[in-house]
Amino acid sequence: MSKAAIDLKNLPYADGDFYGFEQLLSDSERERLQVIRDFLAKEVKPIAVDCWNRGEFPMELIPKLAELDIASPVHRQGYSNVFAGICHAEFTRADASIATFMGVHDGLFTGSIEALASEEQKAAWLPDIYSLKKIGAFGLTEPLGGSDVAGGTRTTAVRDGENWILNGAKRWIGNATFADWVVIYARDVADNQVKAFLVDTTLPGYSATKIENKISLRTVQNADILLENVVVPHEYKLAGGNSFKDANKVLKVTRLAVAWQAVGQQMAAFDVARRYAVERQQFGRPIASFQLVQDQLVKMLGNTVASMGMMVRLAQLEDQGIAKDEQSALAKAFTTARMRETVAMGRSILGGNGIVTDYEMAKIFADAEAIYSYEGTHEINTLVTGRAITGISAIV
Repeated sequence: MSKAAIDLKNLPYADGDFYGFEQLLSDSERERLQVIRDFLAKEVKPIAVDCWNRGEFPMELIPKLAELDIASPVHRQGYSNVFAGICHAEFTRADASIATFMGVHDGLFTGSIEALASEEQKAAWLPDIYSLKKIGAFGLTEPLGGSDVAGGTRTTAVRDGENWILNGAKRWIGNATFADWVVIYARDVADNQVKAFLVDTTLPGYSATKIENKISLRTVQNADILLENVVVPHEYKLAGGNSFKDANKVLKVTRLAVAWQAVGQQMAAFDVARRYAVERQQFGRPIASFQLVQDQLVKMLGNTVASMGMMVRLAQLEDQGIAKDEQSALAKAFTTARMRETVAMGRSILGGNGIVTDYEMAKIFADAEAIYSYEGTHEINTLVTGRAITGISAIV
């Protein structure tokens, strides 16, 4: 069987959607999805590996993303959560770093404004946010606080007349080296509650330093943020951000989005591994003809389909307004664990070529590690789910 005899584009399951989940979308959603796929194929895929290798963000892509008009597909454009999730998976399938950029700006940051700002604040801020004229970041994680940040936020906010004074540090903040605004979550020393603030990154006392030497999501500009007596006017305190329970309203939805990223990352790994297996010749025939390679490909597909099925159902529950925190937690834990297995099998299929970014799989494999860890670690999301099914908390 020759390489030329196999055309992956004409296979019955060329898109990897083995169970036809996209059939659940409306006609207009499927048309919009194709527009997004065409954009990703033209503007993102060709530059993704090079940007990753250099650890630089393609700033020239932002106006093109703005023109695509993808921000807030559910709240602003009225699409379903199923559509929004599949789109996020497709962004990740093209490049996990650009998907993370959008997840930070349009998920964590925009989601904070949509969920916690007053109507007046939304009217003033959201137009520039939706149009990407203002790029946002989300400041919650701290140098000494990750999973325990809910009860251990060290960044402080002190009310001083019509202003708030912020002091502290944040870490792993995506987009922060070039963001215009950052939503900072800080503990009000007066009542010990975590409150949310929209911080202009040009304010005196604010600084962001890029985190170097990453092995994952290298294109994403993560930063350490330092806040030294940053004066924030009271009108920039998010009206509905008055406790960590309010912040969790945002995290519940974005945790779902990260689980969709795990689906997209598995789709990316399957795409590369299947193409390589069909084209790579060993012993005079494609390695796709070997039983053990087909076994790995089918396991990769099974993990991907199982993850996508879970996410489609959860998105339907979100559309109905009945999705629960623990359901998002289980989804994040399950899909990212399957993702780790899937990308590892994909890397194995490529052999030595799987550890160089020339063949893309090394990038996919490395990026999966960040997805596995952020938006709640696998362990914490497991314990959140365990608490829901036993009524007993194992989290100290």
